Parts: sequence; C-alpha cells; structure tokens
Amino acid sequence: MNFPERVQINEVVLRDGLQLEAKIVPLEEKKELYDLLVKSNIKTLEFGSFVHPKLVPQMANSGELFAAVAAETQRPALIALIPNLKGAENAQSHGVSQLNFVFSASDTHNQQNVRKNTEESLNELKTILEFCNSHGIMLNVSIATTFGCPFEGEVPVERIQNLVRRLAEMEIDTITLADTTGMANPKQVYGLLTMLRNEFPSQKFNLHFHNTRGMGLSNILASLQAGIDSFDTSLGGLGGCPFAPGATGNVCTEDVVHMLHNMGIETGLSLEGLLKASAALEKIVEHRTPSYLLKAGPSDRKYPVPSN
Repeated sequence: MNFPERVQINEVVLRDGLQLEAKIVPLEEKKELYDLLVKSNIKTLEFGSFVHPKLVPQMANSGELFAAVAAETQRPALIALIPNLKGAENAQSHGVSQLNFVFSASDTHNQQNVRKNTEESLNELKTILEFCNSHGIMLNVSIATTFGCPFEGEVPVERIQNLVRRLAEMEIDTITLADTTGMANPKQVYGLLTMLRNEFPSQKFNLHFHNTRGMGLSNILASLQAGIDSFDTSLGGLGGCPFAPGATGNVCTEDVVHMLHNMGIETGLSLEGLLKASAALEKIVEHRTPSYLLKAGPSDRKYPVPSN
C-alpha cells in the first residue's frame, strides 16, 4: 500500500467542534484553547464562522477571537467558514483573509442549512468568489453531504462529480469533501476519491469526516490509500452540524495523529501538546469528550505490572 509521507491536519474544534455545545464558550476560554493548539504546532485552524448569531450562537464571538490573535506573528493560518455573501463581507470587515464557503450536495440539506437549494448556493458562490478576488481573500469550498444525506440518503456519484467539475472550472484552490453525518464507508470513500483524482489530477482535495457510526479512522485510511494528504479534524472529537438530525462529532485530532504517527506518517504536530489541549477542552465544555487517546493514552505507554 502506498501512503503519503506527510499529512496536513486542519483543526476545526473552535468552529465545528464547539457549534453544537450547550455551553456558549466565552472568548477567554476559546483563546486558551487557541494558545494550546498553537503550542501543539497546529498550522491551519478554522477558528469560527460568520453566520447569524441566532442560528449558531456559539459562533457569535468569532470576530472577537480573530481580533485577539490576528496580530500574532507566529500564528497558524486562520480560516473562517461562511454560508453566503453577507458572511464573506462580515469576515472581510474583521480582516479575515482566508474563507471556507460551504454548501450541500443535497438540496434538502442545503435548504435546512442556508434556506437555498444547491444551485442557488452555487450561483451565490460566483458572486462570493468575485468579492474575494477583489479583496485579496483566499476562498476554498466545502461540499457537505458528499457521502450521503440524512434526509435524502445516497447522493449520486455523478452529482458529486458534476459539482467538483464546476468548482474546478472556477479555479477553487482546495475542495473539501465532507461526510456531514458519518454516512461514508471505506469502499465508497476509496472509489469516489480514486475517480475524482483521476479526472481532476491537479485539483487539491481535503476530507472532512465525522465519526457518527464509528468509521471515521477507517475512512481516513481509505483516503490515504487513494492519495489524499489533507484532513479536517477536531480536538477531542467534538462537533456536528446543527441542521442535521443525529449529527455527532468529527474525527478526533489526537486519535488521528496517533494513528498516523504509528504508521510512520508525519504531521508536524506534538501529540503530547494535543493531549494537554484535549484535557483542557474537557474542563472548558464541562463534560467528557469522545477522545479515545485521552482515556487510554498512546499505545507506547507502559503501565506498571500489578503486584500479586
């Protein structure tokens, strides 16, 4: 099997990870998490989203968080998620220079998420792209429900193929394929990614998996086999879409990094630092997280032999 020598980890806990939490995490605690992630050598961080605060109140202080860290010289790339042009304009007013526009492959989920069908979101994307180009903003795009929709079920491969083609024609730098509610399986993942990489060999792809049904790491393995070397992960395995029934957390950053390091694949991240950050996260959200590694520790940890 051929695996990449190095993988890019894009941390999303401050956005996707916190958006379903019952507790509204205040700015100072988000900044604490941010600092711990920086110490862990995270280089790409989706720090928040510019959506209406009534819809996702946990993200209402995203602009404040960006202002608190923007002047730091040794900071990661800071990315904000946007659902529409108004979000892009709001992000630009705060000085954000990297955005991630998200729409759904499924019309039904897109209606639930942004009150538009998929085609309407694609039309708005053209306007957003013009706005970003005129303001020197990098815009990447995520396709939600790529591997299945909780309302419609299977999303045809041909639909994904067509959406990727249209984004590639817009010269979108990176396209994220998102398994929004953990419906993907490894065979499906490998097949779709192999097809897309063959048809669009120069296109950069990033993968965003949820562990809703316990197949997150397996799907990452299938992606690695298909040649993918960039993934979204969330510290502690927190997260989920507020507009999808049954949504649960993302693949867990420390679990993914532990697996990759054990496979001899470099990430540039400090696993020890991530575990410190994950322990702090549990205190901040005031409950246990799905992190396996935080419970069991790394596989090379040696325990004392019990005395008889």
